[in-house]
Amino acid sequence: MTIGVVGAGKIGATIAALLESCAFCDAVRLADVRTGVDIDGLRKASVRRLDVRRRTALAAFVKRCDAVVSAVPYFLNREIVEACARARVAYLDLTEDIATTRLVRTLARETKGVTFIPQCGLAPGAINIVGGALAASLDSARSVEMRVGALPLTASNQMKYYLSWSTAGLINEYCQVGEALHEGKRIATLPLDGVERLTIDGVEYEAFNTAGGVATMCETFAGKVGELNYKTMRYPGHRDLMKFLLQDLNLAGRQELLTQIFDQEVPLTEHDVVVFYVSAVGTSGGQLVQRTFVKKIRGSNVANRHLSAIQLSTAAGVVALLELFSRGAVGKSFVRQESITLDEFLSTEWGGRVYGSEEPLQP
Repeated sequence: MTIGVVGAGKIGATIAALLESCAFCDAVRLADVRTGVDIDGLRKASVRRLDVRRRTALAAFVKRCDAVVSAVPYFLNREIVEACARARVAYLDLTEDIATTRLVRTLARETKGVTFIPQCGLAPGAINIVGGALAASLDSARSVEMRVGALPLTASNQMKYYLSWSTAGLINEYCQVGEALHEGKRIATLPLDGVERLTIDGVEYEAFNTAGGVATMCETFAGKVGELNYKTMRYPGHRDLMKFLLQDLNLAGRQELLTQIFDQEVPLTEHDVVVFYVSAVGTSGGQLVQRTFVKKIRGSNVANRHLSAIQLSTAAGVVALLELFSRGAVGKSFVRQESITLDEFLSTEWGGRVYGSEEPLQP
């Protein structure tokens, strides 16, 4: 298979690095608007300069691929998914943007026999596969809590946070209305609300509502799970400062400006950790039980490149789905993350290596 990756930034280049070891992938075609993309040591990869707003050039790129991954900022996904629909080429993305997923769903209905898999990666992505698996493992699910934190290992600033992934995506998920299940019914959640504290391995975190991480699970599990929600984890105090910026100073209405400020003034870090936590409570065999999946993911060296925790965990999610697509294990339509079984996900090379655990479902 030839895999196209549009966007050769931190995640796009990491996807190419992980695909180096995958037998199902023959070639990786990277595309980016920038020049000078580093593909040293990546034997399968080639790179070309591409502006996704140039429709003819984008169409020519897409037609030469068996599947295309959009690894660009969320506001550029529209052009890419529309090009894939016209060319009848499988499409995957990493977006947490709800409007993008609605568009993908519409195009999937209109384009029969083509695979569309939005919301791959970490959260949304792997978190929904695990959350769906824990819910399905119970006879009756009372609650499913999904929590993910992409965090610096150390931070000395007031936000207790340094940048490790897309700033535009970060600000967008802090600003948009999310979704949850309450008493089995779908409800809207306000960004930065629902603050709670939790402790994992002796470290205290705060968690609060953000948009997109729940993906399509509220639709899938409405009436089947009582309480279902997703929250972002940070070190305590971060949420209050973001609420001041976004709501008190009204910068939620000026996301581009805030993105520029963050990119200019908040340092990037490669020394990070991804904290991954899912808890499901319900009945099994007539007993009330809790089942959990907890993992801390750190960076690693792959294909002679140091990959941060967020790069590795995000890219592993989408590369696992590409492997399942290559096996014919996903449908030729709109694919929900929670429709992928945990066993299938962990059976893939990178799903297993990054998210695998000897006992993923703890009774």
